[in-house]
Amino acid sequence: MGSEKLEQLLEQIRSGKLSVAEGVEQLSSTQVGTPVYANLDLDRARRCGFPEVILAEGKTPEWLEGVVARLIQAKQDCFATRLNPEQSLRLRKLYPDAELDETARTFLLRAEGNTAITPKGMVAFLTAGTGDIPVAREAMNTASALGVGVKLIPDVGVAGLHRLLNNLSSFKDSDAIVVVAGMDGALPSVVGGLVDCPVIAVPTSIGYGTCFGGLSALLTMLNACSANVTTVNIDAGFKAGYVAALIARKANKS
Repeated sequence: MGSEKLEQLLEQIRSGKLSVAEGVEQLSSTQVGTPVYANLDLDRARRCGFPEVILAEGKTPEWLEGVVARLIQAKQDCFATRLNPEQSLRLRKLYPDAELDETARTFLLRAEGNTAITPKGMVAFLTAGTGDIPVAREAMNTASALGVGVKLIPDVGVAGLHRLLNNLSSFKDSDAIVVVAGMDGALPSVVGGLVDCPVIAVPTSIGYGTCFGGLSALLTMLNACSANVTTVNIDAGFKAGYVAALIARKANKS
């Protein structure tokens, strides 16, 4: 239960709209995850600002559906990443109103009454090539789920530097920038030299031969010359989007 909902609950008890017993029941229902295969952290929204996110990878469809149902029961936003086609198909049938992005492999179902969110801040998501878009979209959907404004600028890699410079005005005023690249992984350092905000570099496994499944891009990004560049793991769109969203939210905290 987030701090805002906790305040509302306490106010209802204070005003007499809820009895103490009813308040205790509502509060306790948000603290413990019930499925035997998952010990859900239903207090994470209060501590960290956003509910626990589901990593669908490795879960059976039944496990995933059980966790989603429990989060919905607890009246929390439900966001899942790394869905496979079978998981996506089953969730689409169960929750036709949810936001399901098959390219990014993400699923978002807002809690009841939490659908009209005004975005705070702005994060830009740049990709070096078209093949990097799935990871960038995972990052972008993550930031959007956290209530941040997002903008995708694809295919602006260093092989055609004019494409990046032509789009500079579209991303230079962002609170944070996520740069997704495979192959040589050079784009984040270039972007970092053009802007005054944090740049989060995401190496992807796109490439062949001595790209070594993204390791080459990872090493390049870890050695970026631009001081405002930091790097996450290979294909870690979720991590990049989450951290970028926290930066944007803090920068626009009223």
